[in-house]
Amino acid sequence: MAAGKSDPGTDSPSRLIDQRIAELGDWRGETLARVRGLIRQADPEIVEEWKWRGVPVWSHDGIVCTGETYKAVVKLTFAKGASLPDPKPLFNSSLEGNTRRAIDIREGEEIDADALKALIRAAVALNASKAKPRARKAPKSE
Repeated sequence: MAAGKSDPGTDSPSRLIDQRIAELGDWRGETLARVRGLIRQADPEIVEEWKWRGVPVWSHDGIVCTGETYKAVVKLTFAKGASLPDPKPLFNSSLEGNTRRAIDIREGEEIDADALKALIRAAVALNASKAKPRARKAPKSE
């Protein structure tokens, strides 16, 4: 294994996201840390995951969004973004598809914290509305 890389089998997704933020060490790490904090504020029950060989994913009854880092942008891709209200509007990327929408954040750009939190809450609500009900256990007969 390369130096500085973690074995996903031994670290929690949250720790791997912490490591990614630290490894970036520039505006992208700061931006990813900021949006991560806003996501967690918007939904304290959100689950952090680490998928596709190194992509931070936030889920609640399904994927809410991913946080990818590229040379020029930090990209938040909302799995069901095309179905979400975006009154501010924050979505500025992946606009042509029927399902996903993304927010590309460039160096020096600020994101509207309240608008992002509203988008997160809307994505969680949409996921919850489509979640399969959990099977109930039949009562034991005596």
